Amino acid sequence: MRHSKTINHLGRKSLHRKAMLANMAVSLIIHKRITTTTAKAKALKTYIEPLITKSKDDSTHSRRVVFSYLQDKDAVSELFRDISPKIADRPGGYTRILKTGNRIGDNAEMCILELVDYNEAMLGGTDTGKTRTRRRRTGKKKTESVSKAAKSAGTAPLAEAVNTKGDSAPPAEEEKVKTEVTDVANSTEEAEKPVEESTEEKDNKEEDK
Repeated sequence: MRHSKTINHLGRKSLHRKAMLANMAVSLIIHKRITTTTAKAKALKTYIEPLITKSKDDSTHSRRVVFSYLQDKDAVSELFRDISPKIADRPGGYTRILKTGNRIGDNAEMCILELVDYNEAMLGGTDTGKTRTRRRRTGKKKTESVSKAAKSAGTAPLAEAVNTKGDSAPPAEEEKVKTEVTDVANSTEEAEKPVEESTEEKDNKEEDK
């Protein structure tokens, strides 16, 4: 019976298990998130979080202790140079498990293990300084409809205005409309006269010939 045995052996011997967790820890430090099974993610969570806590004390001793676990110089320098300043104010809980469902094939429960301070979507995102403005489209339609109504009212024939005598319009406006109608008629007659004269001249020329 396995009473009080909290270590998940993951179906591997101790040397194989330690090497696997060290490689996964290096991948998580470099890439900031990895996809794995939930059982391995829980084992890696207990493996890497003490190392991240150790990186808060940037000393030669701390670097050597972390290197004894990871066996990777690039991962150690990344941990102490970039990750430790971000997690300096966080008292534990540096990683997060996001479950993604079961794997096709063996139906294993899969998840994403990531560093909490590197997920900008969960933190609310960075402020880019751009403000979104909403534009109302109804204003243009209203102005267009008003302009069309004004044009149609302005281009209405004057004769119709004269014929509407039964309406309750003031006499001064009716007189203005009548004068405008007479002016338009006079202008049309003047425009037609040169045409008539030109035709008469042509007839006289033909008779002379």
